[in-house]
Amino acid sequence: MTDLQQATARAIVNVFETGRVRGDYGAITVLKGDSGHLSYGRSQTTLGSGGLFKLIGQYCQEPNAQFATQLTPFLPRLQQKDLSLDSDATLRGILKQAGDDRVMQNTQDQFFSANFFAPALRAAEAIGVMTPLGQTVVYDSHIQGGWGVLQPRIGAVNARGEQQWVQDYVRLRRDWLLRLNPPLPNTVYRMDSFSTLIAQSGWTLPLPLTIHGMTITEAILQGDDIPPNASKRLLSLQSPFLRGKDVVALQVKLAANGLAITADGIYGPFTDTLVKQWQNSHQISGENGAGPKTLASLGL
Repeated sequence: MTDLQQATARAIVNVFETGRVRGDYGAITVLKGDSGHLSYGRSQTTLGSGGLFKLIGQYCQEPNAQFATQLTPFLPRLQQKDLSLDSDATLRGILKQAGDDRVMQNTQDQFFSANFFAPALRAAEAIGVMTPLGQTVVYDSHIQGGWGVLQPRIGAVNARGEQQWVQDYVRLRRDWLLRLNPPLPNTVYRMDSFSTLIAQSGWTLPLPLTIHGMTITEAILQGDDIPPNASKRLLSLQSPFLRGKDVVALQVKLAANGLAITADGIYGPFTDTLVKQWQNSHQISGENGAGPKTLASLGL
């Protein structure tokens, strides 16, 4: 893959993981029933896998890490996979702030590249998957998990050809996710997104492309998730919940207009309820979520 195609592959998985093209380095998630428990960062490494301990340990060794002093005392508990950390407000607060530290962002980029992206590319090439889209599918399986279970079932590309192999693998992975315990069945949107790209013959990951409601362009990859003058996405209740600066902006506006909400950047059921309340009070109809009319009414 070219550098731009690699950046696009990472961006696709970033959208799946944190709802932002360039990733949310401070994203923290704890999903009920998820064996990974507390997950953190641009590509959501987990407490349960031991990855969170490795990431934070790597960060704390950096000489200019702003939050190393605060995070170092948590390393023994992270190493022990202490599940009480799922609800540790102090740790969560520090991790959230650390996401804005450029050293943490660089550490995460290095960590996810070395532990997931590079191994995924090697694994893909070893079985004959060479297209950027095919390798992104393999990378997604390394990030979310399951590659070691599913790849032996489907084998290498061989005579069937790579495009058919990728289609078969996406179908296999979708069926597998549906049979797992919650919340994993809700993540089949990842496979549906890949199926759409396959149907569009997007094997080279041509830009711009839209993944799970987010448009990826070369300009966005080089800048922020939502550049000036970009069209605004529909903010609606989805699974997983949409995240991003545009959600924060919406929540801030709702709060400024007297609705009791904390701006956490997550479009969940409570935010959706307040959006509907705002729409009803301003006679806004025809939008399933915060669309152009709703956003305009809030000055966004």
